[in-house]
Amino acid sequence: MKRIGLLSDTHAYWDDAYLKYLEECDEIWHAGDIGSLEVADRLADFRPFRAVYGNIDSQEIRSRYPLINRFEIEGADVLIKHIGGYPGNYDASIRTAIFAHPPQLFVSGHSHILKIKFDRTLSLLHINPGAAGIYGFHQVRTLVRFSIETGNFSDLEVIELTKSREIKSTT
Repeated sequence: MKRIGLLSDTHAYWDDAYLKYLEECDEIWHAGDIGSLEVADRLADFRPFRAVYGNIDSQEIRSRYPLINRFEIEGADVLIKHIGGYPGNYDASIRTAIFAHPPQLFVSGHSHILKIKFDRTLSLLHINPGAAGIYGFHQVRTLVRFSIETGNFSDLEVIELTKSREIKSTT
């Protein structure tokens, strides 16, 4: 069994709460718009890290992380792409690949909208973890945790973070 921490759209924003909520995770996945190598490196130093680049990411990030990341873990076929849409409205850039060979789990970001939905047509679970950063229209920052064991997903949790930076007292 693997416990996964999933986030997206950090837009170069770092929050120490990430480590607090990802402490129990075996791996961290980032669904794009990382925003800075510093954020990626801090997450990768903490736990094994898988990511894709998003539309705001620099050439540096694009040279390190792929546009699409497809892999198998704990018996589950996983596909991650930043701009991917969701069941019933997959983005044209990934629609053909998803329909030709559906993964068991499709992860996307970009919209800043938390969405977890099962696609009955393709028998796949879609997760968009929303946005963990502070930039964008979203009112609540979110990340997701879940477990994978023998191709099954369980113990899914949505973590809500504060919208703005926390002010820390130095007194």
